[in-house]
Amino acid sequence: MKTETLLATLGCNPDDHRGAINTPAYRASTILFPNLAAFETAENNTCPYPTYGRYGTISTNTLEESLATLEGADHAIVTSSGLSAIVLALMTFLKNGDHLLMVDTTYGCTRRFCDNELKDMGVETTYYDPLIGAGIASLIKPNTKVVFVESPGSITFEVQDIPAIAKAAHAKGAIVISDSTWGTPIYFRPYDLGVDISIHSATKYIGGHSDLVMGVVTCKKEHYGSLWKTFRNTGACPSGDNCFLAQRGMRSMGARLKQHYENGLNVAKWLKARPEVETVLHPALPDCPGHEFWKRDFSGACGLFSFVLKEQPSFAAMSAMMDNLELFGMGYSWGGFESLLIPITPHKIRTAKQWTHKGQALRIHIGLEHPDDLIRDLEKGFERLRK
Repeated sequence: MKTETLLATLGCNPDDHRGAINTPAYRASTILFPNLAAFETAENNTCPYPTYGRYGTISTNTLEESLATLEGADHAIVTSSGLSAIVLALMTFLKNGDHLLMVDTTYGCTRRFCDNELKDMGVETTYYDPLIGAGIASLIKPNTKVVFVESPGSITFEVQDIPAIAKAAHAKGAIVISDSTWGTPIYFRPYDLGVDISIHSATKYIGGHSDLVMGVVTCKKEHYGSLWKTFRNTGACPSGDNCFLAQRGMRSMGARLKQHYENGLNVAKWLKARPEVETVLHPALPDCPGHEFWKRDFSGACGLFSFVLKEQPSFAAMSAMMDNLELFGMGYSWGGFESLLIPITPHKIRTAKQWTHKGQALRIHIGLEHPDDLIRDLEKGFERLRK
């Protein structure tokens, strides 16, 4: 089936729910077993239905099956947040004495987990240039177990050559874990590119309405047992209500993303022509680092990108611009219906490759508002900035 059809039909089992087209939100902790045989097999993880609320309910299982099918995986595990999904994947495949290759443009909380918890566990992390491509082979050590990719890169949007990285990693016996949130299961097909484990913050476009926090890990069958064992021992489970919201959000994700893509490109091209702007970091624009890999590996773009001003304005000037925006909120996360704008400081966190831009960088999320109104709001912001 085509993606649009999958989004509209996955997880619809009306015969199992007295005709309800959507799987209801199951709120359950205790699950009663029909007999002793079922109770005994549950501990062996062979029971064909949920056994305890922390391990999942029908709401959980339905969403997991839908997301796995959508991404072309064999299995999915939904977790309590995008960060918990990242932690689950890393803790499953890394132990004391192992080495991790982490992309230098990774999500800030992923970096913090590597620099603190993984370090305390005895795992060494090396950060690498996102544009290294096949050259990553020179960084792989005998104890390198995981190569982590995030394409495009968080906040600066470099697009990685994932097939080349995966080929080099697999040749040395390492697995490839991808934070695939930006591309979503619609615009990015990680398993076609050599990725072994794919992670999404379902908080973003899968939910799509800024009202849930959830993560998902998808995988092929050979890795599911290890991931499930770690998940079962960590308790990072989402609620039935959040699973219901994510399943409902998935229904409109295709239509929403088309609008985010179109709106985002419109605003990005407008920003590119502004005299205040040095560069726009949008993977769909030809001068974005790694644009050729975006054209090859992605079928679309979401509404999230960055731009860099030609100068570093004073705090007062930035406040005049940001504090009085009408349509752009100032807040973390993204992927919802609303537009957001925040200042970013890549030079403070990069270690593998220096950030060379001197002007203020800003990350922008273009929502579902009309782009003409968003442009007008930004134009007034630039006027305040200049004054």
